[in-house]
Amino acid sequence: GVRLAASGKVAVDRWDRTSVPHIYALGDIVEGGLELTPVAIRAGKLLAQRLFAGGKLPMDYTNVPTTVFTPLEYGCCGLAEEEAERRLGKDAVEVYHTEMGPLEWQLDARKESPCYVKLICDLTAAERVVGFHVVAPNAGEITQAIGVAMQAGATKAHFDATVGIHPTVAEAFTTLTVTKRSGESAAAAGGC
Repeated sequence: GVRLAASGKVAVDRWDRTSVPHIYALGDIVEGGLELTPVAIRAGKLLAQRLFAGGKLPMDYTNVPTTVFTPLEYGCCGLAEEEAERRLGKDAVEVYHTEMGPLEWQLDARKESPCYVKLICDLTAAERVVGFHVVAPNAGEITQAIGVAMQAGATKAHFDATVGIHPTVAEAFTTLTVTKRSGESAAAAGGC
């Protein structure tokens, strides 16, 4: 029968093949996959293209944009900081970050900075962005766009060369200068 992983999920190879010839699995049931509907849809389309239309591409689970839709949204794409350090080595990872309050919240009497943005870069590959994280209103919208940039191999220099849209939280990704390594405060002066 079809081999299951220790987790009870179906074990597949890079091409979604199970241990039984001509039986494929994808989506939430796959060991090591991402439990996200758009991922299953994309994997299914790629499988159909490979089986019936001469397609050659497997599903790439590396830079899948993901958002948690809470009142203050969280979005991410690529590696977490700890995973980047584990894979690349701590000295090969530079983390740029800042925290700020979105301009539309500045009329509120609260002085908190609820938003946080972070780019994780690979120093051995011209600061290619390998991880992106944001906590902010509309983080899902920002995350979708950054996912495209990461699929295209965006580097920190690409972000720096981009003109930000003022005043938006996303603009902060075009002006990041503080690194965790520096020990400087990540608190931005003023709003976004």
